[in-house]
Amino acid sequence: MAEKKEFKAESKRLLDLMINSIYTHKEIFLRELISNASDALDKYYYYALQNHESVKDLKIRIDLNEEDRTLTITDNGIGMSEDELEDNLGTIAKSGSLAFKEEMAKKDEKKDEDVDIIGQFGVGFYAAFMVADEVKVVSRKAGNEEAFLWKSDGANGYTVEPAVREGHGTTITLKLKADDDTESYSQYLESHTISALVQKYSDFIRYPITMDVSVEKMVEGTEENETPEFESVQEEKTLNSMVPLWKRPKSEVSDEELNAFYKDQFHDYMDPLKTIFFNVEGNVSFTALLFIPSRVPAGFYSQEYKAGLQLYSRGVRIMEHCEELLPAYLRFVSGIVDSQDLSLNISREMLQHDHQLRIIKNRIEKKVLNELGSMLAKHRETYEKFWKNFGVDLKFGVYNNFGQDKDKLENLLLFYSSKDKKLTTLSEYVDRMPEEQKDIYYVANASLDNAEKLPIVKTLAARDMEVLLLDTQIDEFVMQTLGTFRDHPFKNAAQGDLDLDSKEEKEELEKTNESNKGLLDFMKESLHGEVEQVRLSNRLSDDPVMLVAGDGLSFEMEKVYAAMAAQNQMDGMPPMKASRILEINPKSAIFKVLQSAFENDKEKAKEISEVLYDQAQLIEGFAIKDPIEYSRRVCALISGQED
Repeated sequence: MAEKKEFKAESKRLLDLMINSIYTHKEIFLRELISNASDALDKYYYYALQNHESVKDLKIRIDLNEEDRTLTITDNGIGMSEDELEDNLGTIAKSGSLAFKEEMAKKDEKKDEDVDIIGQFGVGFYAAFMVADEVKVVSRKAGNEEAFLWKSDGANGYTVEPAVREGHGTTITLKLKADDDTESYSQYLESHTISALVQKYSDFIRYPITMDVSVEKMVEGTEENETPEFESVQEEKTLNSMVPLWKRPKSEVSDEELNAFYKDQFHDYMDPLKTIFFNVEGNVSFTALLFIPSRVPAGFYSQEYKAGLQLYSRGVRIMEHCEELLPAYLRFVSGIVDSQDLSLNISREMLQHDHQLRIIKNRIEKKVLNELGSMLAKHRETYEKFWKNFGVDLKFGVYNNFGQDKDKLENLLLFYSSKDKKLTTLSEYVDRMPEEQKDIYYVANASLDNAEKLPIVKTLAARDMEVLLLDTQIDEFVMQTLGTFRDHPFKNAAQGDLDLDSKEEKEELEKTNESNKGLLDFMKESLHGEVEQVRLSNRLSDDPVMLVAGDGLSFEMEKVYAAMAAQNQMDGMPPMKASRILEINPKSAIFKVLQSAFENDKEKAKEISEVLYDQAQLIEGFAIKDPIEYSRRVCALISGQED
């Protein structure tokens, strides 16, 4: 009987940590064991070349035995000697792959990263104990005649003893645990489950992964029964595709293949709007195959949506959704990144947030932004489709993180323009500005249907100045974060003084305001503190009245804060309100009516003031306090009668 040996580490406690804490999903065990087998085949291939042996039929085989509850993985790779079984499997976190890689680098005087080995940390093997009560490893090293059996229950040490194995390689047999209330271990004895896991995690391993599966075959009819019959037979089937699409030369991959791959891999029924396929060689080498969807994915703005790219290391999927590879504002990008240079932690499931990862992220970000810029310049119609789907994400990128990415994104922004109600870039807007115009004007919460009717838009249009029509709540944040574009400040056209008048016009307006001071003060008092000031203004062309915000908080920001308060995000805080200034057009007919009423009928002047204020609020998109009273006043003024 073989002598029981203890693990060369804090046995049970450390092993419990490895198999119960590091790995999130138990199904990962299959990925880890297949990756180890792939490494063994790589090592044998290298060994065979060095020793002038022929290399053929290298593969990984999986066998399932429901009766014995065993799952077996066999490879004809390099195999292990007795000492290597002790060193690699008896010492937790000891990696033969890492040692091999370091040795080859020294021999060939290459950089360490030139040797392509998946496993570098010897913990993956112990994932087997997540699903198995007992693990047996029979291995025979290439060039040796002896084989050895390593056996352990994962808790009480292990044994190593002589065994019999035909040919070099390793056979790992897992005695699966009994099913319990929380886990069905029997699923790993089902061929369709194993096939799905291989395709999910190991589809692009370079060697064939085979397994016997049941297929229906036709049996010829007999003399008594000429109707053909079918019977179920076992056939060996290769479960993995072996050659990743992104590993093939770009010139050999058709658009149809890329589109089909995208739709199958990312569960979309539409072709992608844009495919970005590129390789990077250097300090960190990687291949990226990225897709911009043609539509907003289902649940994209829900908490359940998982953003991030699929991350592979040498054809083995490491993460399903690696958010660290994309900035948040590019979360709509889907795709695959495959690198042999990433530093992986011992679980191979979580990445160290290291310098290499940041390099990959920066290169991907730069590439996607360059492609979007090219799309905007060369394929405007396509870019506008993209913008309508994901423009809000780029806007988010402008003001997120205190605007640190605004310079990357400002030339990709689109806004509707009052000029033709079409989308325009900031550069296009500035190029069309009259020479005397210094500010970039915008109005917030604008409706395309009514934009040309807004008083300030009409006034600026009369001066050949266009206005950006902001149609989402976050636009105000975007403008405040940008501050300027090509040295032109952004200016809310419905806030503060636009300084559009000439010196003579200003002097004339000042005189008119002074001569009507009594009326304007009366109007302010009639509105019971609702406005900070009532004044005459040349800001209006043919409209009688408008409401503008004073310097500081804008009307749009007031609405944003009100919405936040309604969602209980600002409990205990007083409502934040913009200061209100009621501007009257001194050239309008209603102003003459006001002047007459102020001289002859103060009550009527008060009614007109209240109606004008409510009208100005409606124009700005605010709800009026008393719609019934407003309707009564309007009817009374129209009829010329008082109730």
